[in-house]
Amino acid sequence: MIKRIILIVLSLVLMQGILSAAGPALSNAPDAAPDFTLLGLEGGQFSLSDARGRPFILFFWTTWCPYCRKELNLLDTMREELERDGVGLFAVNTGESSDRVRRFMESRPVSYRILLDTDIEVAHAFGVIGVPTYILVNKEGRIVFSDNQFPRKEYEELILK
Repeated sequence: MIKRIILIVLSLVLMQGILSAAGPALSNAPDAAPDFTLLGLEGGQFSLSDARGRPFILFFWTTWCPYCRKELNLLDTMREELERDGVGLFAVNTGESSDRVRRFMESRPVSYRILLDTDIEVAHAFGVIGVPTYILVNKEGRIVFSDNQFPRKEYEELILK
């Protein structure tokens, strides 16, 4: 039984790596960002319509993804710069329970909002096929970028125009 579980986990990790390396993380992306409402890890609800009128970044991630862990830290170091630029930042955990995410975040606190997409409906609506995935939405509510890595050099041009 344990061997099966290990094989399944290794297969999932390998598949995630293959999907990440295969190209952009978004397929058939909608031009306009679809609206959604999710619960926040610390309580309350968040609707994408609450962020309309300003640019924002959605970061889709999981606790088991080693690349996601690095990106969570990167985003935490960038948070002040993003706030100065008027850019919202929302980390959307996909497919995991709030208890699991809460336990994970206790050892890795961040200074931005964590949202819970436990049923993966929001990730599906955005066409996310692997984690980590960054989706940048401009102030008009249009998706202007989607990929597995943050576009550090191009981000201002993409999101602030």
